[in-house]
Amino acid sequence: MPNPTACLVVIGNEVLSGRTQDANIRFLAARLGEIGLPLREVRVIPDEREAIVRTVNEMRARFDHVFTTGGIGPTHDDITAEAVAAAFGVPWEPHPEAWALLEAYFRPGEFNAARQRMATMPRGATLIANPVSVAPGFTIGNVHVFAGVPRIMQGMFESLAPSLAGGKAVVSQAVHAHGLPEGRLAAGLAAVQEAHPEVEIGSYPYWRAGGHGVSIVAKGIDGAAVEAAIDAVAALMRALGAEPVPGEPAA
Repeated sequence: MPNPTACLVVIGNEVLSGRTQDANIRFLAARLGEIGLPLREVRVIPDEREAIVRTVNEMRARFDHVFTTGGIGPTHDDITAEAVAAAFGVPWEPHPEAWALLEAYFRPGEFNAARQRMATMPRGATLIANPVSVAPGFTIGNVHVFAGVPRIMQGMFESLAPSLAGGKAVVSQAVHAHGLPEGRLAAGLAAVQEAHPEVEIGSYPYWRAGGHGVSIVAKGIDGAAVEAAIDAVAALMRALGAEPVPGEPAA
């Protein structure tokens, strides 16, 4: 059986404007691969209700799991929870468990209207624990809603991970060769890919102070097949007069 699939929806005007560099994609891609839930697509969208509703509905119909980051804080532009409720056609309302959690966390009088937004969620949502700053994320259907702050998002993901039904872990191997132009490798690499259709093979040229080269990464859920593919790439590099070096090139 093929592994279940996942996508990530990054929500935030600050990401689209360039003010904030998203740091969550790499973490989620790596961790989802480890549990056999490969990340197949990433969308970056603004803090706009209709954009969130449209994207969430499209993605949840196409993928087994949808993860969102951003937009669940206490300010006026944190509209993800409300928009996800609209996507599912359910009310956006106080969540009793989240409400009690936050009411107990803040000192008397500090659980104000702004903070109450963090306890307001789509009806039927289940909470995702936040071990960093208490305010939880949530799951509804196959959509998992996280905060955008990387440390908080990572904590939420680790809280959720044991409940995610994945498949075989995605494994990867890499090999690189200094001084080998990507163009010289292209035809032979295509043949290697054709011979190993169960493995994803990516080619990544690089430039360093010490010269240029190309790095090849093979990924798949069958470790033996991945190893066979990377061995074929290494043999191709040797045939082209280059010395293959296991792993990625040093930064």
